[in-house]
Amino acid sequence: MRALVVEDEERLALTLRRGLELEGFVVQLAATGTDGLWWALEDDFDVIVLDLMLPGLSGYEVLRRLRAHDVATPVLMLTAKDGDYDQVDALDLGADDYLTKPFSFVVLIARLRALLRRRAPQRPTILAAGDLTLDPSRRSAHRGDTELVLTPREFALLEYFLQNKGIVLTKTDLLRNVWDAHYDGPGNVVEVYVGYLRKKIDAPFGQASIQTVRGAGYRLLDPDAGPATGSGVPEHA
Repeated sequence: MRALVVEDEERLALTLRRGLELEGFVVQLAATGTDGLWWALEDDFDVIVLDLMLPGLSGYEVLRRLRAHDVATPVLMLTAKDGDYDQVDALDLGADDYLTKPFSFVVLIARLRALLRRRAPQRPTILAAGDLTLDPSRRSAHRGDTELVLTPREFALLEYFLQNKGIVLTKTDLLRNVWDAHYDGPGNVVEVYVGYLRKKIDAPFGQASIQTVRGAGYRLLDPDAGPATGSGVPEHA
């Protein structure tokens, strides 16, 4: 899941990014309304957390322009203002929810997940490939009856694989959707985490569900779709 956080208070923005990443989000920060609008128009996000009082363009104006461009991404307004008219104005402009500072991070996460559920009711509650299952709402994953103990990054990686089962995903796809569009860490991080994931979801069960497609990337096999085509060769990263 990809989240855009438009917040000019640096400490709060960094705190939100750390917390959201621990919940499995890939987070892009913007410190001005102008930058936030640019990111929201130029990239795809699952949800936007938008402060009301911003330099450049106000949160109201960012929201108005987004809706004018038919950007339907759910927006949660985040502000120090708590007047009823402020809330009404934000909702009338197309905001999906409204949270007043100071706020509980637990409540923020709950509201973001509620927005995501409302946005994509067509998605199955439980993601599955054979006996490998993942419940995004409960943050749990299983192989058959065995619960899998995954780190937040491993969980996010498995979730993205299951959302795209049977499809070859490049390293760029995985970095963009599980890490960050501008990730500049070790170049082998995808291989490392695919290796971690294989050791938890495959090796103990005699399975080989994550396939390496040489020169292309990785694919999570879908047992219900029949044999995969192409030149994928399973190997450990």
